[in-house]
Amino acid sequence: MSTAEIVPDTQHRGIVAALPQPLRDYAQLARFDRPIGWWLLFWPCAWGLLLAGGVFRLGWADCAVLLGWLLLGAIAMRGAGCVYNDIVDADLDRQVARTALRPVASGRVSKRAAWVWLLALCGIGLVVLLQLRWEAQLVAISSLALVAAYPFMKRITGFPQAWLGLVFTWGAPVGWVALRSDRLDVLAALYAGSILWCVGYDTIYACQDREDDAMVGIGSSALTLGRHVRAGVGAFYAGAVALWALAFWLLRPDWIALLALVPAAAHLAWQVLTLEDGDADNALARFRANRFAGLLVAAACWVVGNA
Repeated sequence: MSTAEIVPDTQHRGIVAALPQPLRDYAQLARFDRPIGWWLLFWPCAWGLLLAGGVFRLGWADCAVLLGWLLLGAIAMRGAGCVYNDIVDADLDRQVARTALRPVASGRVSKRAAWVWLLALCGIGLVVLLQLRWEAQLVAISSLALVAAYPFMKRITGFPQAWLGLVFTWGAPVGWVALRSDRLDVLAALYAGSILWCVGYDTIYACQDREDDAMVGIGSSALTLGRHVRAGVGAFYAGAVALWALAFWLLRPDWIALLALVPAAAHLAWQVLTLEDGDADNALARFRANRFAGLLVAAACWVVGNA
């Protein structure tokens, strides 16, 4: 398999290369070769569930099963979102070096076939949806308008990452409402912090595409911030930690509980301090490091929500 057949940020190249070409194209279309995306979608689901007291209310076994369903839903719906995004953005993707080889943009998968694949992934998402109580089902379904609008945001705003934050962290309300419908103040603070976290890490990701985005004429927070990307990401991350701390305090007004956030805060600070503006490999590595950041926040939510 030539390197020209794999997009630059593909992971697990050996597994992807082992697939027959048609299956490889569909796997890449749903970004199965880049699991970081579904982890970033899953972690807010886990945060909502764990902070709502998932282990305490359900027990370890049932909580683990529900987390498993949410992970499957994150994999399927992140894949569906990527397919939809590639259908909408095919013309733009052809003009950007990092995305020109995507299956729809390159013509290896037709838009009609992509729509069929999209519906199949949504079918898996529906199976997961049916495992949730009806209140959480309504919350999950209400995100569809946000998801549908996202690919167009880069055409009309210089900060599409803000809209992505609304979409990609919607799992926090879903996870919370899967267990309880009260204490919406706690949920609001958790969700708002999650949005800022997403804006921060996707700004890092957007650093890879600044020249291409400027040439094509689409917006990104990395372009908008210019030379102040590191300061901007630091501000977003600081706001995220502050809002998560507020959520913890509202749920459990105990200074000791806030210590649970220290590892996550330290990790995010490391990302900011070691971010090298203009180095695409460095930006990609810091972006991917948010899989671990999500785990640290999940651990903090478990400590505070189940104490």
